Amino acid sequence: MNANGTPDRQWWKEAVVYQIYPRSFNDSDGDGVGDLPGITQKVGYLDDLGVDVVWLCPVYGSPNADNGYDISDYRSIADEFGTMADWEALRSELHAHDMRLLMDLVVNHTSDEHEWFQRSRRREAGYEDYYYWRDGGVDANGDPVPPNNWESFMGGSAWTYDDAREQWYLHLFDEKQPDLNWRNPDVRDEIASLVEWWLEKGIDGFRIDAINYISKPEGLPDGTADREPKGIEVFSHGPRIHDYLRELYERTFANYDVMTVAEMADTTVEMAENYLGEDGDGLNMIFHFEHMGVDISPRGRFDPSEWGEWSLPEFKRIMSRWQTDLDAEGWNATYLGNHDQPRIVSRFGDDEAYRTESAKLLATFLLTTRGTPFVYQGEEIGMTNDDFPELSALDDPMTVGAIEDLFEAGRADSYAELREFVNYVSRDHARTPMQWADAASAGFTTGEPWFAPNENYPDINVAAARADEESVWHYYRRLIDLRHEEDVLVYGEYDLLLPEDEQLYVYRRALGDETVLVVLNWSNRPATVDAGVVDGTPLAILQSNYDDSPADPAGQQFRPYEAVVYRL
Repeated sequence: MNANGTPDRQWWKEAVVYQIYPRSFNDSDGDGVGDLPGITQKVGYLDDLGVDVVWLCPVYGSPNADNGYDISDYRSIADEFGTMADWEALRSELHAHDMRLLMDLVVNHTSDEHEWFQRSRRREAGYEDYYYWRDGGVDANGDPVPPNNWESFMGGSAWTYDDAREQWYLHLFDEKQPDLNWRNPDVRDEIASLVEWWLEKGIDGFRIDAINYISKPEGLPDGTADREPKGIEVFSHGPRIHDYLRELYERTFANYDVMTVAEMADTTVEMAENYLGEDGDGLNMIFHFEHMGVDISPRGRFDPSEWGEWSLPEFKRIMSRWQTDLDAEGWNATYLGNHDQPRIVSRFGDDEAYRTESAKLLATFLLTTRGTPFVYQGEEIGMTNDDFPELSALDDPMTVGAIEDLFEAGRADSYAELREFVNYVSRDHARTPMQWADAASAGFTTGEPWFAPNENYPDINVAAARADEESVWHYYRRLIDLRHEEDVLVYGEYDLLLPEDEQLYVYRRALGDETVLVVLNWSNRPATVDAGVVDGTPLAILQSNYDDSPADPAGQQFRPYEAVVYRL
């Protein structure tokens, strides 16, 4: 809010963002892989849904060791997705429909097939230290051992020995994703140049990948904490990260009217304040991961000793802290799922008895809390987790690497022991093809899909959802319209009620004379709102996921996963 109490209006605060995983969205040419022309074909669909911004996961040149997050050429389009002309056509079509385009910026690492890495491994002048190269030690057999004990997010050591250079290189992700050395000013110049290049091509901002890992401490010391991966407390939020991000902002983002959202795992509200706004590093918002940890082990996502159980009061504490504790420059990026997470209705709802009701409740939460909401493809029709019956059914290198590490550590003897756990945590759930119709390959492709669609596509698909006015899709559409119409849902203050209630998530949004009350029964059992909770008389129901929700919530019983938005 401004000093006079009026909202600090920004287009990116008022926007609803729709995330697209291009490989799995829509295939236009029948080769089984989603592509840019396929996305362009669906711009009208996105316009009908009402979204304002499309975030495109990487479509750059890449050998696809990590589905495009290993970039070999930042200024090209991967052949499987189309051409630069196809990308330009998509950008223009989105802009013609008054939608903006957000690209993925992946600059913690490149592909090992990038020209910079190839030159660096050959020790070409000027490229010697574009990456982290180190000598290691030797074991009792005289074999080389890594420079430190850091582990990769993909499993195993974060170091790989390169025979050509005869040194180890650092990769916090896959071995084909070597980490860039941001200490080198030439590297920072290269990154600023490519950011400027894309901004000049007319994009409207970036989602910035894994950016809290770009600054490593001097000496690269061993990790000591009992967390996975080993070393994360050392290489996350390193000593010069604020210098690097502020420099990038001043050289690029500050000169354009763009939106920036940075992916930053392992970040608290207090830390976030230092990254956001003009008083920080200039970022508009970040993706924090605190709420993504409510149902997994504190030692790491792929620790099978603790998973699947979560507490609504704890979830409320986390989300409310982010809603209320960011300073005046702060702004939330609100999400429940993305390309790296399981399907939200399977994780936070009930994908069987109350799939439709719980999908609508999740939409209500997403679109009525403070911050810019991010909707991941398929959420708007209530897509669910799949079942991966064997290891060979998985594609995600992070999940596969974690399983192999569990085998090596003797924590499991077979995939069968881990199947239920993997079916809960795998990133592959978000990457099954978009379910467009009750047709071959879910209407995603006329060919053989790169990844098998979820078998429930005959029942859960866009065509069926759009034909049913009471579907999850139409509920999303109406909620997006409501958010566009009601400033209180964008800029209003947030006030949590009933913080310890294990079924009800109830909060108010208030802006000037406008007050909205949101009541969510986040459970599969009836729950009653105490008569004294509501301070004010409901004037109208603005949105609800049951036809006959109570006109006044005080003292009323709410059905499983019932969600109601009231104007007070």
